[in-house]
Amino acid sequence: MTPVLVFDIETVPDVVGLRRLRAEWRDFADAEVAECAFEERRGKSGGGDFLPLYLQRIVAISCVLRNDAGFRVGSIGAAGDTESALIQSFFGMIDRHTPQMVSWNGSCFDLPVLHYRGLLTGVSAQRYWELGADDPEFRYNNYIGRYHTRHIDLMDVLSMYQSRASAPLDVLSKLAGYPGKLGMDGSQVWQAYRDGLIERIRSYCETDVVNTYLLFNRFQKMRGALDGAQHAAEEALVRDSLQRLPAPHWREYLDAWPPAVPL
Repeated sequence: MTPVLVFDIETVPDVVGLRRLRAEWRDFADAEVAECAFEERRGKSGGGDFLPLYLQRIVAISCVLRNDAGFRVGSIGAAGDTESALIQSFFGMIDRHTPQMVSWNGSCFDLPVLHYRGLLTGVSAQRYWELGADDPEFRYNNYIGRYHTRHIDLMDVLSMYQSRASAPLDVLSKLAGYPGKLGMDGSQVWQAYRDGLIERIRSYCETDVVNTYLLFNRFQKMRGALDGAQHAAEEALVRDSLQRLPAPHWREYLDAWPPAVPL
């Protein structure tokens, strides 16, 4: 089978970069630098404080890898790894597996952030950036083309590439009978990071990629790539795999996932 790689990232303000850009903030503590940037952003955007993508520093990358070896979920690297190491390990998975990539809002957020931060931290991502020069199969189907299928942004595809029609992962997951987000959401990551709760952030990110994988399999059933029995077997594999994992967030996730109802 073609390996499937579902991915999600978590970010915090790039306070080091902000100090480089704003000399007057160089003596401020991290929280003060971020708050100054938030306040400035609110003034420019009419209330929102979400920083530009190039000022989002990656602190966690979580993935589901489904291949002939089975179903695996986890976060890349260790909690203390550098941003460069996390990004390089992520692109290394693509080099090794040439997977079907799947995300939720990855085209608008995760991948552009990975592009900017990969550029700034000096990583290599040869297979990901293949456009057909070395492998003709990538000429008309690569990871970069928005309407190509080596990367499927489920939110983008289901909304017909219209932002006004998009749905939040948490909401659609719960509507589909899956647990959705547990314990936190993206707006709480910065505070959790400041509180030293990086493992909690990684756990939250891992549950997001499982939600996305389950929705992807529902999508595969809808478009005929899986029949009913294959879809049920895939969900059973996910349940069984999660039951074997010792981390407590998987107990919480399984408790929030009711028994399957035949579709």
